[in-house]
Formats: sequence, C-alpha cells, structure tokens
Amino acid sequence: MAGWKTPENLKYARTDEWLLLEGETATLGISDYAQDSLNDLVFVELPAPGAQIAAGEPFGAVESVKAASDLVSPISGTVIEVNTALESAPELINSDPYGRGWIVRLKVTDAAGAGSLMNAADYAAFCASR
Repeated sequence: MAGWKTPENLKYARTDEWLLLEGETATLGISDYAQDSLNDLVFVELPAPGAQIAAGEPFGAVESVKAASDLVSPISGTVIEVNTALESAPELINSDPYGRGWIVRLKVTDAAGAGSLMNAADYAAFCASR
C-alpha cells in the first residue's frame, strides 16, 4: 500500500518518527506510515516535561489494538512540552499525524542525530520497500 503522506519539511527516522527542527526546538511525532501500520491507537505514553531524552533512546510508547511500539528520539534534548490532548484522544495521531497528532517538543541539546535522518523522498522509498 502506498500513498502515505511524507511532508517535505520534515526529517524521518528508520524507526518511523518524524522531526521538525526549528532553531533549538524540535517537534517529534510518528509518521503516517507508522500510524497506518499500527492501526487504531488507544494509548500514548508521554514523557514528563523536563525529562532528558537521549538520541536513540525510547522516550515513550504508542499502543494500538494491534501492537505497542516504543517512540525513539533521533536527537537529544529536554522535554519542554507534551501533547496532553493525546492522553484523552490518542486517535489524533491516526487522523493528523503531522499536525494535531504531534507527540513531544524538545529543547535540543545535541542535534547531531538529525544528520542521519531521511528526507521525505528517501523515507517514502524506505516505507515502500518494507
């Protein structure tokens, strides 16, 4: 199945998270491909504001009727905001993964991991190959 949305302004990890880097602030979420693969999300485990997140380490999880999946950060930073709307409406990730379904915002302490992320075209090809 193809046709997943992969906005050009985002970077993508092989673990299906997306990253929007704006200065020292990074917004993270999961891709359209990931939410489609997981199906109906029923729970999102969010980190606490102020938590330190290391690149390559899990910072939360999403659970669907089908499976649970760790959320892995591609960069290091401090949590400055979490999308608390997901606590009562995790399905926002299904309906709007790049908008109202964002998961966490970080104040970046090390953006080195962002260099290894895929652009939209490469990520779309990666998803199509699975």
